[in-house]
Amino acid sequence: MKAEMGKMGIVGASGFIGAELVRQASIAGWEIVGYSRSARAPGDGVSEWREWSDDPDLSGLQVIVNLAGEGIDKRWTESRKKRFRESRVGVVDTIVGALEREEQRPGVFLNGTAVGIYGDRGDELLDERAAFGDGYLAELCRDWEKAADRAADLGVRVLQWRTGVVFGHGGAAWTKMRAAFSLGAGGRLGKGGQWMPWIHLEDLVAGMLYMLGEDYAGPVNSCAPEPERNRDLTRKFAAALKRPAFMHVPAWALKLVLGGFAESLLASQHAVPKVLLERGFKFRYPTLEAALSELVVE
Repeated sequence: MKAEMGKMGIVGASGFIGAELVRQASIAGWEIVGYSRSARAPGDGVSEWREWSDDPDLSGLQVIVNLAGEGIDKRWTESRKKRFRESRVGVVDTIVGALEREEQRPGVFLNGTAVGIYGDRGDELLDERAAFGDGYLAELCRDWEKAADRAADLGVRVLQWRTGVVFGHGGAAWTKMRAAFSLGAGGRLGKGGQWMPWIHLEDLVAGMLYMLGEDYAGPVNSCAPEPERNRDLTRKFAAALKRPAFMHVPAWALKLVLGGFAESLLASQHAVPKVLLERGFKFRYPTLEAALSELVVE
């Protein structure tokens, strides 16, 4: 069932991706409902803020979007792993529980997950039909999606939004990489042959809104149609910023400093957005060169 224009609830509306979704969705005509643990006044595209609790109010929504999830770009300690899980699986459990209690449910639940669900797959081409991978992050993503899929039993169309590295102004990936390359400290990670699925922030959000209007349920690879190997991404970043990229961080050093998080930096996921392309979505930034040409302009 295609989503009817109306109220869109966003968990994570004030985050990096959430703020762009608020911007694009409000321009498109959606009325935005944000969720927060503290009281907020309407503004910046959000017409209403509701309390985020163990029983959030989802009444009157046509769509509920979940963009919650503590950043994993840090050393994976056991205590952090618990927070990673609670901020993902726990939040989805709360949303599905609230859906169960609603008499008039949203027609669509878009759940933001990650291409990390595929694990480390070398050069294998990964579209949405590919099997789940192995490893901590793949298992976390699998449980994350499994929790959201329970909403399908309630008659809600579920979209699992599997995102790669997101490049956009103000985002962690772009900010950190630009800083490193500007100092001449940019370089490949490990051997550099791993595929890194990426996407420009504007395309990520535009794809979400596009698929809300499509009659489709299931996973969507939210990545550009031309993924890059780490070594090529490094070279193109350096060229765009007019900086050298002589640094090389060996795998053992990454693992020593970052522990389990190094696995995600070294994992290879040759993911492609088959569903988006087959459904006719047009990327504004299909290549890394196109994305960088926009990003380097302040």
